Amino acid sequence: MRGEEKPQVCVIGLGYIGLPTAAIIARANCPVTGVDVTESVVETINRGEIHIEEVDLDGLVRGVVQRGMLKASTMIVPADVFVIAVPTPFEKDGHHTPDTSYVMSAATEVAGVLKKGDIIILESTSPVGTTEAMRDLISGLRPDLKLPGKTDETPDVAIAYCPERVLPGKILEELTHNDRSIGGITPRCARKALAFYKRFVRGTCVTTDARSAEMTKLVENAYRDVNIAFANELSMISDEMDLDVWEVIKLANRHPRVNILQPGPGVGGHCIAVDPYFIIHGAPAQSPLIRTGREVNDAKMHHVVEQAIQLIEANPGAPVACLGLAFKANIDDFRESPARFVAAKIARQFGERVKIVEPYAAELPREFESTGAELVDLDFALENCGILIVLVDHDIFKVVPAEERQHSVVYDTRGIWPDAQIKPNKPGLRLAS
Repeated sequence: MRGEEKPQVCVIGLGYIGLPTAAIIARANCPVTGVDVTESVVETINRGEIHIEEVDLDGLVRGVVQRGMLKASTMIVPADVFVIAVPTPFEKDGHHTPDTSYVMSAATEVAGVLKKGDIIILESTSPVGTTEAMRDLISGLRPDLKLPGKTDETPDVAIAYCPERVLPGKILEELTHNDRSIGGITPRCARKALAFYKRFVRGTCVTTDARSAEMTKLVENAYRDVNIAFANELSMISDEMDLDVWEVIKLANRHPRVNILQPGPGVGGHCIAVDPYFIIHGAPAQSPLIRTGREVNDAKMHHVVEQAIQLIEANPGAPVACLGLAFKANIDDFRESPARFVAAKIARQFGERVKIVEPYAAELPREFESTGAELVDLDFALENCGILIVLVDHDIFKVVPAEERQHSVVYDTRGIWPDAQIKPNKPGLRLAS
C-alpha cells in the first residue's frame, strides 16, 4: 500500500468505540468493513441505522453506508489495516482479572487473512503486554510472515497499540480532535500506524512503544478514578459531620491550586470503573492507592443505598422516583453504572413504591424484573412521587424548577438542585452526598 492510496480497512468490534471509529475512517474516504459477531448489529448498520445512542452518529453512519464506504459483516475480510476494538472485560473469577480472550480471538481471525504489508492496530483497553502477546499469537499462527520484534530483518507486517480517549456524547468530535498515543512494537510499526491515523485525526499523534501506550490509557482512567474517590470520600465524611459537601468543595476550589471533582453515587462505565484493576493486576504490591480509590468508589454506591433506604423508611408509603440509570449524563450507556446498582437495590426492597425515570431507556434492565418497579416519565414522577432520588445529572433533570418538586423530599447525589429540601432526620441540612 503506497502512501497516496486509500487503504482498505477492517474494524473488528462495532460497539461504542468500534462503530464511531469505523464511520469516521469511512468519512475519510477509506473503504471500511466493520465486523461484529452479532448478526442484528450487522443488519442494522447495513440498513444505514445504528444500535447505540451517540450524538450525530446516526447521520454519519447513514451517509457512509449510502456512499458504499462502510459495510458490516460477521466475517473478517482481507484488508490493508485491521483495527481491533473488542471488549476486554473481567474474567468470572471474582478477582477482577483482565480477560483478553476477545482480543486474542480477533487476532486469530486476522491471522487467517493477513498478508505482507498489512497493519494491525489494537484499540481495546488492555493490560500492559497485550499487544506483544497478540503479536506472539499471530507469529505462531503465521510462521510464513516475519513479525516485528521477532526478527532482525524487515518485518512483513506492522503491529501497534492506539487507545481511544473519548467522552460518550462527544465521541465523534473527540475521535477526530483529541491527541492520540500510538505505541508500536517497533518504531517502524509506530510510524506506519501514525500515517494511518493522520488520515482522520486532527489532534496531535505522538508515537511511543506499545507497552507505554497501554499503560498510558490505564493511567488516564486510574487518575480520574482516584480523584473522584477523594470527592466521594469527602461526601461521606460530610454526611457524618452534617456538612454540605457541595458548599465545602465550592469554597475549597477557590484556592488557586485546588480543583476537587464533584461527588456522585459511585463511578461507572467500562473505563474508569474497570481500567484501574488492570494496573492493580499487573503490579498488586505497588498499587495500594489505586486499589483504595476503587474501594472508596465502590463503597460510595452502598453508602447511597443506605442513605436512600433511611429516607424512604422515614416517609412510609410515599412513592419513590429514582432519576437516572446511565453511568453518566445524557447517554444510554448503563455499563457498570452506580445509578443502576442503587436503583435496583431500592427496587428490590421497596417494590411497587419505586418508579424509575430514565429518558434513554425504552425498558428497565433485567435486574428490575419481578420487583414491581415501573419505568415512568419525568412528569409522572414529579406529579406523583413524594421522594425524588437524583442518581444521574441528565440535562432534563437539571432544568426542573423548584416549584415542581416543592412537595417532594429530595436526595440529590449529583448536586443539581442546590435548593433541594432537607433530609427529615437532619434538620437544616440538605442531603447531597
